[in-house]
Amino acid sequence: MDKLDDIPTTDPAQIEQLIERLKQTNLEPQEMTLLEHVLRTFLSLVSLLQEKRASIKRLKQTNLEPQEMTLLEHVLRTFLSLVSLLQEKRASIKRLKRMIFGSKTEKRKSRSKPDAEPQSDSGASAQKSPPPDQSTTESSASAEALEAPPQPCGHGRKGPEDYPGAKVIRLFHTKLQAGDHCPNPDCRGCLHRLKKPSPKIYLTGHPVVSATRYDREVLRCTQCQAYFRAELPEGVPEKGKYDPTADVAIVMFKYGAGLPFYRQARLQESCGVSVAESVQFERCEVVAGVVLAVYKLLRRLGADGRVFHSDDTTVVILACVREDKALEEGEKNRATQTTGMVIRCERWMIALYESGRRHSGENLDRLLEKRSEGLETPIQVGDAASSNWSRKSETIESKCVAHGRRKLTDIEESFPVECEEVLLGLAKVYGIEAETKGMSEAERLAHHQTHSQSIMDELREWIEAQFRERRVEPNSALGKSLQYWLNHWEGLTRFLSVAGAPLDNNLAEQALKRFVLFRKNSLFYKTPHGAGVGDILLSVIETCRLNEVNAWEYLVMLMRNAARVKEDPSAFLPWNYARGEPAEAAEEAEARAA
Repeated sequence: MDKLDDIPTTDPAQIEQLIERLKQTNLEPQEMTLLEHVLRTFLSLVSLLQEKRASIKRLKQTNLEPQEMTLLEHVLRTFLSLVSLLQEKRASIKRLKRMIFGSKTEKRKSRSKPDAEPQSDSGASAQKSPPPDQSTTESSASAEALEAPPQPCGHGRKGPEDYPGAKVIRLFHTKLQAGDHCPNPDCRGCLHRLKKPSPKIYLTGHPVVSATRYDREVLRCTQCQAYFRAELPEGVPEKGKYDPTADVAIVMFKYGAGLPFYRQARLQESCGVSVAESVQFERCEVVAGVVLAVYKLLRRLGADGRVFHSDDTTVVILACVREDKALEEGEKNRATQTTGMVIRCERWMIALYESGRRHSGENLDRLLEKRSEGLETPIQVGDAASSNWSRKSETIESKCVAHGRRKLTDIEESFPVECEEVLLGLAKVYGIEAETKGMSEAERLAHHQTHSQSIMDELREWIEAQFRERRVEPNSALGKSLQYWLNHWEGLTRFLSVAGAPLDNNLAEQALKRFVLFRKNSLFYKTPHGAGVGDILLSVIETCRLNEVNAWEYLVMLMRNAARVKEDPSAFLPWNYARGEPAEAAEEAEARAA
């Protein structure tokens, strides 16, 4: 901030005179406009700096409260710091945006391009073809078609196979059958049925929750005054107002799509079927009560898993905030966070969420307490934060390579050459990882030891040489990023020594992204009980996604078999339930609505 006081004062009249003299030169109009814009911007910038310095001095002479004075001074000095960075060319607009708002992506453009093969003039002239005739014109047109770049993904219509959740209805001809004569008058052939039908996709929509009103005829006896109401259609219970499909719709929109209760209430009100926010949470509690048995079994099965991916993200629980405010001075509170865990078992994957004051390492310890004896030591994956690691249970620590890579992508603009050296080596390792798709854990380990070991050894030698030969300042951003790799080298290269150890913790990051999107809309939990309901439902929905199970059909099936689920939850795990039941349940719901 002391450097800002050295900015010289500038007379606006001098700038105006300079602009007038420039107009008398032989500059092009566009060049003149650009120079005038630059000079006026500079003049405005210096004027702003001078005004802000004077404002700080005047503020100190006012009778503002100390907290207000500190806040205003902090705002003004932050503004001056940003302007100073730009003036001294130590930060670009792009870098400042990343500093303030964070990086949107870790993808980077490759700086290396394949060298084009040189072609001599003689070779080029020798390859020239004579004037084309019709055949050569057709061949050149086909060659151009082959060389045309492919259309980008995401364009074009989806085929029928892209709708696995669509209800299938078989339609047959009403007037024609296989074996009949062809209806064309000039044809003498017969019809036969093709094995593959002609599909037609037709999409329909409806509100989150729809309602059907049954106006029942009522008869009353003139003698005993008894009432006799018309019977309800089959499948519609006498007691109860909500069909399982309505409960699941509320759950899926809230925890699957992140739509807050108050937005659902406004949407339902505009559709003529009002469902209050408090009622929506009550229906979610009903679903969570049924799913609880399956959730507990998932935790028990997850404790015996092979690889544990885990990480934390912040969460606001209003009841915990009130507890923190009630603490006496000097007492420390513990922050609240949501732990996202993805566990890889032999044949399936399990996602678990837990919100509260415990970190992911503590939540993992609680989970591993239920682990069966005699199993091999599990692999734990995470970043280098100490709160992410188990302290009570023995695990094989595998550090996330993506976190180490991120430390370099964040500073690549300032140190392009050094970062490029490391990032290109990591890109080769990820390319080798892609080659291991479909291999067993032992085959994958052998493949990495054969092809990735030398790359990582050369990379470590290069990093150590940067410090040994004093090419990098240890306390600089580059030095700290490279030192991170040396400090955690054993964990970062665990995929070269332990079969099944992954390169990164992306599974946990992706699972937490589902919660972050939910948190972005709903903002907070009110009580730990509400957080527990959300953890149960989010865990089951994400587990269905990881195992390619239709979460909607699965939850509807659980609700229709609530009593059986509580008695035998193992028969209703996402990968065990009868796939034919949800379709039948959907048909019954449609029949009742009709």
